[in-house]
Amino acid sequence: MAQQLIKAPPTKNTLLKLKKQEKFLTDGHDLLERKRELLTRLVYGRIDDYRRLRDESEQALAMGYRCLRVSHLRLGSRGIHQAALGAKPALKVDILPRRALGVEYPSVNSERIQLNPSGLLGTDASFDTTRDSLANAAVLLARLAEVEIALHRLLEEQRKTQKRVNALKYNIIPLYRRTIHFIQSSLEEEERNTLFQIKLLREQAEA
Repeated sequence: MAQQLIKAPPTKNTLLKLKKQEKFLTDGHDLLERKRELLTRLVYGRIDDYRRLRDESEQALAMGYRCLRVSHLRLGSRGIHQAALGAKPALKVDILPRRALGVEYPSVNSERIQLNPSGLLGTDASFDTTRDSLANAAVLLARLAEVEIALHRLLEEQRKTQKRVNALKYNIIPLYRRTIHFIQSSLEEEERNTLFQIKLLREQAEA
């Protein structure tokens, strides 16, 4: 089966253009390969953060729900609902765009706000403990969300970059190199034929 070639006239100008394009593609492949390696490092770094934050978030949520169950037993659903209506926010969250190697993802900055005791009639300390525990869990969940989104987008960009690297390495660059080799062989064959014809003409002229 004949190998595929670029449809182009086998001339010296075409050969020069293809060589320039092949060098450009090779340089592009090297840059993409470097980007893929950097993305891989970022992904592995984020995986460690993701696992740590996931474990910490699970523990914080478990603590928060334990406190909530205690508050529910002491105050009941209606009491918690009424107390929550008058409670001030316990968390401040700022979300800003961030970029790394062309990948954009949200940067989440979460801060605890000092809680004042609820002091409402019919509440006790368990309600404030629940608020504090759930606020701590929310801080960790905000960080976990940032890392998880960043990890997902970095992995997606890594996959795209890997596809481009493979396409250049195994398809596009070999196609250009085959075509360059074919044109070089054609020009060399044409040059040999020309030299042979010149030699014949000289021999005929001498005879």
